[in-house]
Amino acid sequence: MAVVVLSVCLLGGCAEEALPQRRTTPDDCLRSVEVTKLDEAIKRCDRVVASFPQEPLPLNERFLLHSLKGDNTAACSDIRRADALVRRLPAQQIDRLLRNDIKLRLASCQD
Repeated sequence: MAVVVLSVCLLGGCAEEALPQRRTTPDDCLRSVEVTKLDEAIKRCDRVVASFPQEPLPLNERFLLHSLKGDNTAACSDIRRADALVRRLPAQQIDRLLRNDIKLRLASCQD
């Protein structure tokens, strides 16, 4: 029996299936970020923001990427949008740390 199974596998009967793609999540923006590849990270984060337009977390994370790149205009635009989303949601739906993070970052844009 083992010889039959081995023969089938060797003749191409055991094909390897492609691994399923991991689904995009709202916290994917800062996954595997390299400071020397900020443009790539921002492009990836752009896709996350587009996939979750009503989520403040990706905008908050993209704020950080734009800040690291030195683009304060884009960073502040993102954090203002994140703040607007937070204000529309019930307080219990927003993580308190995320809300505080957005509040602090928004304050840095008002200088």
